[in-house]
Amino acid sequence: MLKCSLLIQVAVLALMFDPCQSAAEGPTSRGWRTVKTGSKQDSKKENGFGKDRRRKHHHYLVTVSYADGEKFGRVYTDKEKADRFAERQRRSPVVKSARVSQVS
Repeated sequence: MLKCSLLIQVAVLALMFDPCQSAAEGPTSRGWRTVKTGSKQDSKKENGFGKDRRRKHHHYLVTVSYADGEKFGRVYTDKEKADRFAERQRRSPVVKSARVSQVS
């Protein structure tokens, strides 16, 4: 029984080998394709960072683009501080854009 359930788990989680790459399917990376498992309800989350109970804080990346093409990034753990830094940078005449994105 244990052997059978282990084989089923391995089969579900394993990658299937696709030896022939027909023109209808298009080329796959090295002949491998992943097997999709689970339902769409299980994988439906708003940003993917919300349900981890081990996480004590999130990380927010502030990306600043300057008029000369340079880019600068800074990571904050506090969203308010990240927003304040981005707003302060936007006031500068040499800044093209400043955006805040959640990275973890």
